[in-house]
Amino acid sequence: MAASGRTRAALAACSAALAVLALGAPSASAQGPSPFTPPASNPMRGDGMWIWYVNRAQGGKAKGIAAKARNRGIEVVLIKSGDAGTTWRQFSPSLVANLKRRGLRVCAWQFVYGRNPVAEARVGAASVARGADCLIIDAEGHYEGRYEEASTYMATLRGLIGRDYPLGLATFPYVDYHPAFPYSVFLGPGGAQYNLPQLYWKTIGAKVDEAFVHTYVFNRAYGRPILPLGQVYLNPKKKQIKRFRRLALAHGMEGVSWWSWQHAGKRQWKAVGGGVKPLSGYAPYDSFPFLTLGAKGDLVAWAQQLLVGGGYSTPITGYFESPTEAAVLALQASRGLAQTGDLDVPTWNVLLTFQPQPVRWTDGGAVPAAGPGALPEPRSADLPARAYEIPPPHRRR
Repeated sequence: MAASGRTRAALAACSAALAVLALGAPSASAQGPSPFTPPASNPMRGDGMWIWYVNRAQGGKAKGIAAKARNRGIEVVLIKSGDAGTTWRQFSPSLVANLKRRGLRVCAWQFVYGRNPVAEARVGAASVARGADCLIIDAEGHYEGRYEEASTYMATLRGLIGRDYPLGLATFPYVDYHPAFPYSVFLGPGGAQYNLPQLYWKTIGAKVDEAFVHTYVFNRAYGRPILPLGQVYLNPKKKQIKRFRRLALAHGMEGVSWWSWQHAGKRQWKAVGGGVKPLSGYAPYDSFPFLTLGAKGDLVAWAQQLLVGGGYSTPITGYFESPTEAAVLALQASRGLAQTGDLDVPTWNVLLTFQPQPVRWTDGGAVPAAGPGALPEPRSADLPARAYEIPPPHRRR
């Protein structure tokens, strides 16, 4: 854990971000509307544990891994299968088959950098071929500003594994801190069907509820089911882990997972297993990011894709300027909403019923006359990160 100054700064930034949320009344439909259709059965449902190095999980023995998982209520293991363009041999067909035979679901995860997205996509496809029930894309700071590479990676990967194979994205939890990260590519048309934000509250330096609400509100704008990734490293307290699980239930989330097997102590293992009581009298906020004229970043680019998909004309630049405001006003007028020109809760609720305009980002490519085609990378791709809520020493390789 970093010094207290960094913790105070993270808390202050988090509080400032929460202050600008467009808060509505609590809603029972926590996950919100979505135009996307996820697979019929979510292989990441329930309780999961991430494995970085297989030999540090019960000595790499499938029998031992399955026995401990069963004793602690773990239903799915997520095992590292690749790094950049290199396949990790530990994710072997025999290990996958042995774990499945013992009642576990097995997902692969790969860390990607964007330096050679075609090679990275091939590594992901190789993991699928080895029997993975799903593939998790771990894309972090290296992918900030890399819209072209993200588009290439996703198009290549989907071409190899098919459009319906279950994919998840695990990345920074605070979307507003990373305006140049291509969330809209990884979670947009043809992207991952599931969103697994790395909600490491202790590393962030925030209370569980504070980190959870911040992550939830900003991520739900992408319309994908959220299955948060919590922490059992850095020795978090049992009551914090239980609180995390109860918040996930209260928000209607289908599953949670934990980083990681090799870092969990005895009390963390006890906390991830067993039943938890529902939160009494708690309802999640029916909230979305509040965006207005002058806003910029991937959330704006995503909203612009949704506007265009709904038939409202605006350039897709990642900058909320007068053409986008005009499109929002037209949408609000057509739906009988207050004509503020802002992206508020009622407007987001309508936007997320639209199929977003598919975009293939390129490095300065030409715009075709019709169809989704190619667009030059959004201007917002050049924006710096506001902060790193998960500092580099705690980010995986």
